[in-house]
Parts: sequence; structure tokens; C-alpha cells
Amino acid sequence: MLKDKLGREFHYLRLSITDVCNFKCNYCLPDGYQCDSERNFLSVEEIRRLVTGFARLGTSKIRITGGEPALRKDLPLIIKTCKSIPGINKVAITTNGYNLEHKIEQWVEAGLDALNVSIDSLKPDVFRLITGHDKLTSILRGLDKAHQLGIKDIKINAVLMKAFNASEFTDYLNWMRDKPYTLRFIELMQTGDNLNFFKQNHVKGEDLKKQLLDDSWSSVIRKKDAGPAQEFFHPDYQGRIGLIMPYSKDFCQTCNRLRISALAKLHLCLFTEEGIDFRPLLQSDEQLDEFTTSLQQALRQKTASHLLQDGETGITKHLAMIGG
Repeated sequence: MLKDKLGREFHYLRLSITDVCNFKCNYCLPDGYQCDSERNFLSVEEIRRLVTGFARLGTSKIRITGGEPALRKDLPLIIKTCKSIPGINKVAITTNGYNLEHKIEQWVEAGLDALNVSIDSLKPDVFRLITGHDKLTSILRGLDKAHQLGIKDIKINAVLMKAFNASEFTDYLNWMRDKPYTLRFIELMQTGDNLNFFKQNHVKGEDLKKQLLDDSWSSVIRKKDAGPAQEFFHPDYQGRIGLIMPYSKDFCQTCNRLRISALAKLHLCLFTEEGIDFRPLLQSDEQLDEFTTSLQQALRQKTASHLLQDGETGITKHLAMIGG
């Protein structure tokens, strides 16, 4: 089992397969993707070996991320490869939804179990203002398709920002009343290049939590492979609400996920070090034992918490770098 010095167990891997993104979200890539690093991303064989090593150490859930993972043409093969590895019982993807309507059948056929889609506004004009794309209607059709194809675990991600979509909080709740999705509000995070934007637009997750509790929402018991969200349910709503609040007290206490970048660097936290390069140990099946041993040793370096509350963002210039 992958376990750190604080006793936290890691059942969940966020695997980035590209850092390229075709959206220009104002809180992440306002100037669009800048090709300022190596683009020799992990091959399918390297991914197979990497996920096999993690699975041998107790990882059961893989979330495929980017950038935008659907920009890789071999995404269905990557999903199928991850799903075929003994011990992996859940393969999920986080996407901006650009290709969702046209690609979801391929992903489901490949074995996809869960889907996260970013929808930062339910108003087409605001969605376009935030993302740079007029794709909201297509994304909503893609969600309906995913549900019809049998994907039961569907989550919607939204970053609330004061000057853009914070006023839509109630609109989102009303929208979720008859939809079997989990809507997750992600607290805007400071990164290396967005300090002024962060100061102008940060909405406190704790304020949203208070509003939910005041409106009779109740907490959901957390599963061992769950992500960082605190989830809430209400008897009058078919869907659930999740809050991801990295600035809340003890946010890191229940950390159960690790991150691998598209270049095979292990990141023990989204907001810390440069990453530990594991690519040399993914070149043959004979290296798997060495890989798993090195992985266990690396966990000893994991710290108790990030220092976001002190304004320290580590190497993270923007959230597309290592999969958010």
C-alpha cells in the first residue's frame, strides 16, 4: 500500500497525458496554451507500466487529466489500457467538454466509468467570456449522451469568481434539482501567474458551505477513493453539491491522491516541488519492481500540507501544468 509518514493512504492517481489545452479560461490560461516545455508526452506503453506499478501498491482509481486529455487521439486506447490493469476498478476523465458530444461513445466503449466536465457558467455569453469558446450547448448535449450511455458518476466542475459567475450560485442549484449529477464548486486558487486576478475574484468556499447548511443540505460520508470535495445532499434535489476548498482548515488531512505529469514526473502536491522524474523506470516491464520501490521511497517526502494560505504556490504557474 502506498502510505506516507503521516499514515495517509493513496488509492487515487491523477494522470496527466498532455499539458496542452484548447480553452483560454481566464482563471487558468487567459492567453491560451503556450508551448514553453517539452511535448514528448507519455506513450501508451509507459502509461501501462506506470499504472501497473501504482495498482500493485493499492491504487484503484485513475483519473485521466490534461491540459485537455481529449486532444490526444489515442485517448480511447489509454482508457482501455488503464481499465485492463488488475486492481484498477475505476477509470475517470476530467475534460473541458469540447469534444464530449462527439467522442463520448468511444470513451464509454473503451471502459470509462466516470466523467468530470468543467462548466463555469450556465449562461452561453458568460461561458464564452470565461473560456473563449461558444460550446455550452454542445457540452450540455454531451452530458445527456453520457448519462444515456450509462455513465452514472458524472460531475460538473465550476470555479466561482466574483466578477463573472458568482451570482449564478442559486441558478446552479436550481439546475441540479432534477439532474443526477454532482455539481462541484472549486474555490479559485492562487497560482504563479494570477495573483491580481485571484485577489479580485476569490470566493470563499466556507461561505458557500454555510449557505448550503443554512438551506438544509446535509454532508455525505466520504468514500476512501473520493476526491477532495466535501459533498452535500438535499431530499428535494436529485443531484449533489460538492465543495473543493483548498483554503479550509485541515484540507490536506484526508489527502489520498498523487499526480503524475504528462512527462512522468511525480508531484506529491499540486503546489510544491519540481516533481520527481520516474520516466527512466518506465522503459521496460523488468523495471517494475524498481519503480514501485522508488515510488514508496518518494512518499516519505510528502509534507503535511500545502502553504497556499501563505501565498506559496510552488512551481504551479497555472492549473493546466499537471492536471489540476
